[in-house]
Amino acid sequence: MNTAVERLLQSHEPRIADVARRTCEQVLAVFPGAVVSTDDRNIGVRHRTGYQGLIFVVTPQRAHVTLGIARGADLPDPARLLEGRGTVHRHLKIRDVDDLERPELRQLMSAVVARST
Repeated sequence: MNTAVERLLQSHEPRIADVARRTCEQVLAVFPGAVVSTDDRNIGVRHRTGYQGLIFVVTPQRAHVTLGIARGADLPDPARLLEGRGTVHRHLKIRDVDDLERPELRQLMSAVVARST
């Protein structure tokens, strides 16, 4: 992680900060060349700077971490992990670090990266 990410996570309850940190680590494990940036509430993971390169967005919330997936509406999702009804983007909620151990989540993230490269 970088210092901007750590600063953002400091403003959250430690359990949620840990889930967000581990979510980022898992994303970076399947997408090691990513550019990571932050704004006031989100951690963006992308191919390059700018909105067009955006692939994942990690957003710590009060009770969970939201993992946003750019252009996720057209992804196959046999495990039905994705939420949302938009025509382009989807997301899923990660409530604790055990959720990150689901092989279906890793497969979904790998599919996102493979499609984006």
